[in-house]
Amino acid sequence: MKVVVFNSSPRSEGVTTKCLNIVMDELKSAGIETEYVWMGMDKIQGCISCYQCAKNQDKRCSVKTDKLNNYLEKMLNADGIILGSPTYFADTTARMKALIERAGLVSKVNGDLLKHKVGAAVVSVRRAGATHVFSSINYFFLINQMFVVGSSYWNLGVNPNTAEPERIKEDAEGIATFQNLGKNMAYLLQKLNT
Repeated sequence: MKVVVFNSSPRSEGVTTKCLNIVMDELKSAGIETEYVWMGMDKIQGCISCYQCAKNQDKRCSVKTDKLNNYLEKMLNADGIILGSPTYFADTTARMKALIERAGLVSKVNGDLLKHKVGAAVVSVRRAGATHVFSSINYFFLINQMFVVGSSYWNLGVNPNTAEPERIKEDAEGIATFQNLGKNMAYLLQKLNT
């Protein structure tokens, strides 16, 4: 079993990374392989609505000037997908939105390529707006007929000072939420693969 983890934060060692690491540690403890992809500084554009992916039926985006097809391939080869984003003006980063738009459309028009995979959102926030980010990511999973993993609270990590990522440790409930998320995702993957 394998989970691919995408981090769309431009800070490679920021709060979102700390939150994702907690989930990945639980998955690894359960014997599940994880692949971490930091896409936070990649130049990835949004969907241009050309619908060549529907015409070509090749499980690829026809725009080949960025890493989207590489990311899509990783999604297709994984049993589970985690999408991590900081909160930017009450939404995902532009890179995460581009990934959702393009991978989602390619999946839908090529016979629901992501159907029955397991998905989980991981969101970091300084203060507010994170539930919208959480919803945006989960809508991607739901429209692709994926199984969405829950936890003991919404999958949010609160850090009042993003310049000090280590302060995420002060969010005890967030830490527990991410630990439970990792355990729940491992449990579901194991049940689906028996």
